[in-house]
Amino acid sequence: MIMKGREERIKIAVVDDDKVFCKRLLSILKREVRGEIGVFYTGQDLLGSLKREFDIVLLDLRLPDIEGLTVLDYIKKIKGDTEIVIVTGHADVDTAVEAIKRGASDYLVKPISKNRLLLSLTSLMEKVQLKKENRYLKSALQHRRALEGFIATCPSMNEIIKLIKKIAPLDCNVLIQGETGTGKELVARAIHSLSSRSDRKFLSINCGIFSEDLMANELFGHEKEAFTGASSRKIGLLEAAQGGTVFLDEIGEMSLSLQVKLLKVIEEKRIFRLGSTTPVELDIRIIAATNRDLKAMVSEGKFREDLFFRLNVMTISLPRLSQRRDDIPLLISLFINKYNKQFNKKVSHISPRALSCLMKYDFPGNVRELENIIQRAVALCEEGEIDTKHLPADITKLEMESVDEEILLSLEEVEKRHIKRVLEFTGYDKKSAAAILKLPRTTLWRKLKKYGL
Repeated sequence: MIMKGREERIKIAVVDDDKVFCKRLLSILKREVRGEIGVFYTGQDLLGSLKREFDIVLLDLRLPDIEGLTVLDYIKKIKGDTEIVIVTGHADVDTAVEAIKRGASDYLVKPISKNRLLLSLTSLMEKVQLKKENRYLKSALQHRRALEGFIATCPSMNEIIKLIKKIAPLDCNVLIQGETGTGKELVARAIHSLSSRSDRKFLSINCGIFSEDLMANELFGHEKEAFTGASSRKIGLLEAAQGGTVFLDEIGEMSLSLQVKLLKVIEEKRIFRLGSTTPVELDIRIIAATNRDLKAMVSEGKFREDLFFRLNVMTISLPRLSQRRDDIPLLISLFINKYNKQFNKKVSHISPRALSCLMKYDFPGNVRELENIIQRAVALCEEGEIDTKHLPADITKLEMESVDEEILLSLEEVEKRHIKRVLEFTGYDKKSAAAILKLPRTTLWRKLKKYGL
């Protein structure tokens, strides 16, 4: 047995119309190789089964239906990592050498000795295992990097991370919904990094910053002299992202006429540059994002329903930062480390008093606003910790005002404010709020009614 340890099982294909030879080869391989063996008597049979992704192909040069070199070229074109061993008779040695030049790994001359066969396979299987290990390590590194910006202690964010991992390999369109600053582009980049398109381009465009004509030009490009001033051909964003991912941020700002053009691109998977009648075939994934309610816009006639359904194959809805307050301390630590490196600072932590201010702040700008606050604080901080003096005055002022007010509040008002904070923290999930408050749900319902919450 030449495959030992915990390596993955090798998949080998034998392609030869000599059934006696195949039977002998199969007998040797089953005894000596820990793997899956497939036998094919024609080139067409093999090509029809390439979705099985064989690691090694033992390929006869003389097949009854297709020349072996033609099969070799096709395999190398669509499965470049496949190791191919040419099997040839004495008269075909010159052709076998040509096959080596065209990407074959080795050639064996019939009649093949068992030792020569196993020597060749042992070398190739070690090579295959090394490539698999490298792919695994590369994939693991990509996963870690893709998700390193995500901080998730609250259940909603953990579910989003699980969803990202499920969606990424599916190669379907995705719609990301969330307020400004919640991390929509971060999610889009993670999906791209965890997908089969990760080695190709990720291109982003904000649909709200260009006029309709400029947006069309950015997306589709133009030919030379397509309009006054077009002195050369321009490749549009969709074409430039060939094989990769296009992120359309703020898709809700796109005009209706441009929505029609985008819908056609999604349906036909091709574009026409402005001034051209020749189509450009596209192979891209589209991820769209919005801070608006597209369903409501569809009802109002401001967004095309057919485009909405094309984009909304899978949806990810991001919570506001005020709905995931438990993540704030970890996000602060992440941003302190980030801006320590950028500013060459040695800020160690945030003081309890400053953290208390931030934990009570509503963050209308969400995570992006928190990052800007910490960036500013690290830049200003000379000591080892961030304190209230390093925070924006309006945040610390709100904290002081809330303290002054609560000194004179009645018990009912204190209870009302506390229940409201818990509701905001849970995203108005009454079951979770009742559990935190340690109240029966019926009691919580009565108090909500009493306080008009």
